[in-house]
Amino acid sequence: MKTRIIHAVAGTMILASLLLGILLHQNWFYLTGFVGLNLLQSSFTNWCLLGNILDKFGVEDKQDKCGC
Repeated sequence: MKTRIIHAVAGTMILASLLLGILLHQNWFYLTGFVGLNLLQSSFTNWCLLGNILDKFGVEDKQDKCGC
């Protein structure tokens, strides 16, 4: 469940910043780049701030029904 929450938050932030960048101001694209860099660094270091926050809230990383 924790992995799904992390993916959902990252995807939502990317889509929201793209929409804000198109509609309001192009500086919102920096947020898109920041989220992308965070995803890239977490693939190398296996560390994610949101994962640590979710651990503190007691969210467990259970295997989904599909086995993902």
